[in-house]
Amino acid sequence: MIAPAPWQLHGRAYAFALKTGVAQRTAQSGAPDALGEPRGARSILMFVDYSSSDVGPYQELLFIPGHYRFPDGHRYNSIGRIYVSSQDSVDNGRSNWGIPKDRADFEVTQTDAGDQVTVSLDGRPFCRLMLAHGGPALPVSSGWVPQKAVTLAQLRDSRMFRYTPKAKGRLQLARLKHFWADGEHFPALQAGNWTVGGYMPAFDMTFPVAAITEA
Repeated sequence: MIAPAPWQLHGRAYAFALKTGVAQRTAQSGAPDALGEPRGARSILMFVDYSSSDVGPYQELLFIPGHYRFPDGHRYNSIGRIYVSSQDSVDNGRSNWGIPKDRADFEVTQTDAGDQVTVSLDGRPFCRLMLAHGGPALPVSSGWVPQKAVTLAQLRDSRMFRYTPKAKGRLQLARLKHFWADGEHFPALQAGNWTVGGYMPAFDMTFPVAAITEA
């Protein structure tokens, strides 16, 4: 299925900031070697459950190691590791935005207080999450922060993809009660320190057409 950008997506999401060593997040980042070491004080872990998108519903687990200097001379956050439950999402994510998506199987148990998530390849789990959320849900919008802070870039097939997703919804506090990953297919982030987390019970997002240049 070919689904060109822009995309309109709806769903719910958890995001956590992580402080960990540069050596670990460089070795396990999944980012191209040409980008070098990730910079910045925090990495980001996300679990997203899309109820609808241009390729239908799917789930997603991703890791942003930090920001990198790209061929245009600027620094951007960049997705290093990302797994989704849909092959259509894999194919279009790579071609539309250069996102290094791979397909995996997701098992998600949702309760009023949180979620248990297991992500597997060929029947073998490589990541397990136990997520909790609570408290008031306050309105948020990506339009309230500088565009540079929410712009991402990817390096793929000798091309640079730059894109700025837009999202709005409501946000409440979240907690990572348990995390395990094998360190091969996904970074073993259990070695880091979690700083803050948020949960959006419902969001609307636009993934725009990427600016693509030769790198």
